[in-house]
Amino acid sequence: MSDLPRKAVTRTAKLAALPLGFAGRATWGLGKRIVGESAEIVGQQLQQRTADQLFKVLGELKGGAMKFGQALSVFESALPEEVAGPYRAALTKLQEAAPPMPTRTVHAVLAERLGEDWQDLFLEFEDKPAAAASIGQVHRGVWHDGREVAVKVQYPGAGEALLSDLNQLSRFARLLGPLVPGMDIKPLITELKDRVSEELDYDLEAEAQRTHAEVFAEDPDIVVPDVVHQREQVLITEWIDGIPMSEIISDGTPEQRDRASQLLAHFLFSGPARTGLLHADPHPGNFRLLPGGPEGEEDWRLGVLDFGTVDRLPGGLPEPIGEALRMTLDGEAEAVYDMLRAEGFVKESIDLDPDAVLDYLLPIIEPARVDAFTFTRGWMRSQAARIGDPRSPAYQLAKQLNLPPAYLLIHRVTLSTIGVLCQLGATVRLRDELEEWLVGFVAEDEAEEAEENAAEDAEDVDEVKETAAEA
Repeated sequence: MSDLPRKAVTRTAKLAALPLGFAGRATWGLGKRIVGESAEIVGQQLQQRTADQLFKVLGELKGGAMKFGQALSVFESALPEEVAGPYRAALTKLQEAAPPMPTRTVHAVLAERLGEDWQDLFLEFEDKPAAAASIGQVHRGVWHDGREVAVKVQYPGAGEALLSDLNQLSRFARLLGPLVPGMDIKPLITELKDRVSEELDYDLEAEAQRTHAEVFAEDPDIVVPDVVHQREQVLITEWIDGIPMSEIISDGTPEQRDRASQLLAHFLFSGPARTGLLHADPHPGNFRLLPGGPEGEEDWRLGVLDFGTVDRLPGGLPEPIGEALRMTLDGEAEAVYDMLRAEGFVKESIDLDPDAVLDYLLPIIEPARVDAFTFTRGWMRSQAARIGDPRSPAYQLAKQLNLPPAYLLIHRVTLSTIGVLCQLGATVRLRDELEEWLVGFVAEDEAEEAEENAAEDAEDVDEVKETAAEA
């Protein structure tokens, strides 16, 4: 019934071929060097062959392999430019597409979950999938009440394939590590494994999506399609059109890039504060740019999809994040160090120089220092090189820092979002979002003064209205 490879050994063999392929290409590259070809040309040829094999395998297998590839894809901007080129096209494909599930399998799942008369629930249903992802694919349809809908159908056996792939990938994480300088691949795979059961549960996804849809229903900038119907491995939501973020990355205008980036930053920081949830899968395939905001056709809005992975943050993003950011920008080395130790970023058995920690953090938070910051691949690469070079002080210090479990998903989502912003190459007023939504970023006395000023302004407006009414 399943369109996933029928035998687990097939999937295992394909994944196991990846490190063998890396070794084979290294031998091939050595041979090319021996016959006199330049290191630069040979290096580019090796990278091209590696990219072709890696993402061909990950894209074909769906499951955990594709999930890993999508998570990895947002860090493409950290790669050196001469290395990134061969990856870019393959990564873009991975963000938006995967091989489809056979029509008979889709119909069988719908019949099992919605009933044998499932077709009566729709006025129209398109057998050809509109999109495919790591654990399911989406079909377009028209619900019986006339609403256009997206019908998300989970692949049979998706859970087993997901865990099998991630277990296999974790066995040779060390070989995959060099794909993204400065990034430790194994914790990424571990964290993806930890989220498997949650992502497979469409009940939880429907609940998270309903919450977001309700909160953002009146928002002029963010569009979250509401849930229409949900039944075990089938999730039906409202359909939204729009330009996929991957197309904005490859072909968007400067205006579209800036607008998409500002809205992405707005959603990242306002979402947890307003919903108590963090959308934790920020790869470009989950975002659309929609025309027709409150100011007219060109006032683009951001459509947000796929709430299968969320972090539950009842109070929004933790206040220590905002406080540590503010104190770092103010140069309060001792206070920052004390907070990092209190939150578990510095273990009790480790002693570090607070000034060295401050020097390590300042370049990373540069976007929060200015009113508007232009995110570029060059900036991302410089950060990855600084932290990933074993000869640098930043590398040595980073090895001694700890990432507490409570911050693991927040850390990955933030890094991933910054990776997308760098792919967009856009200018973002990030500080505006931090000041409005990140608790602790603005000092208490400043926040109280701002609230008082806002209250006074509101009173002035009321007085003007009363005067006008009396007149």
